[in-house]
Amino acid sequence: QVQLVESGGGLVQAGRSLRLSCTASGSIFNINAMGWYRQAPGKQRELVASITSGGSTNYADSVKGRFTISRDNAKNTVYLQMNSLKPEDTAVYYCNADWQKYYGGGYSLSWGQGTQVTVSS
Repeated sequence: QVQLVESGGGLVQAGRSLRLSCTASGSIFNINAMGWYRQAPGKQRELVASITSGGSTNYADSVKGRFTISRDNAKNTVYLQMNSLKPEDTAVYYCNADWQKYYGGGYSLSWGQGTQVTVSS
């Protein structure tokens, strides 16, 4: 079983920064893509940013230029640096990982439990 544990959420004023972390643990041979999603009350979960094992990144238009995703493959950890936060960034943030249990095996997708980010105006 693979577990993803997020940390770094909290309450912050608009314009400030937060850094989220998410570490995957368990029987992992390889992790392909890792990503951050968010879900605001009454809204669907949406992609914030993703990153491949090679470092290629993808961002939602709403966070481009403000958020930066990065990862440490040796630690199976993905980060989300969030700058210039806005009240509309308020949501529960979830990480996910596309992982492989052994060489040649299939990939599975696991999610973290989520961490609350609240941005006050």
